[in-house]
Amino acid sequence: MKPAKERIMRIIKILRKAYPKSKTVLRNGSPFELLISTILSAQCTDKRVNKITPGLFKKYKSPRDFAHVRQAVLEKKIRSTGFYKNKAKNIIAASKKIVGEFGGKVPDRMDKLTSLPGVARKTANIVLSSSFHKAEGIAVDTHVRRLSGRIGLSKERDPNKIEKDLIEIVPRKDWLDFNYLLVDHGRKICMARKPLCPKCVIKRLCPSAGT
Repeated sequence: MKPAKERIMRIIKILRKAYPKSKTVLRNGSPFELLISTILSAQCTDKRVNKITPGLFKKYKSPRDFAHVRQAVLEKKIRSTGFYKNKAKNIIAASKKIVGEFGGKVPDRMDKLTSLPGVARKTANIVLSSSFHKAEGIAVDTHVRRLSGRIGLSKERDPNKIEKDLIEIVPRKDWLDFNYLLVDHGRKICMARKPLCPKCVIKRLCPSAGT
């Protein structure tokens, strides 16, 4: 197997060719909408989130609107995403902080984003990369966690430790969309239960291919 940095550069090149339009599939029209959508996507499919957010954002158009909504009302609207009580609580609290401390605008710094209730590094990285085009890290979701282990990029299980391993070998210029490349590949080929190894474009660079 080739050295990690040389191998990852080949993997990225191949995946870019396979998924030239790789980006977040969460529908959003602003950094705030992406923030809310990403919070809702925890333990939920992006497809499900995209079904409820158009109506949600039509009724509540700004952080101020979300800051003043009753939690019970918001819970009903996001119930289908799962963990709706905690999500509603965090969305309202984060909206209040955005209004009260950040002038009604989503901050574009990692430390300020992660200070918001319900926002960990994964969510912050997605907002920073997709809305602000800032590379401060690599979002580690279930797909990235799974593929990082299979491809041999990290032996860790903790998302923060996986991210640390990835940023050491992935060129910084690729941090912005590395998550989306692995997500696309994870959804199409490298699924959790039945990966389609024979159809995999990076099987020659993957230590788990065929196993």
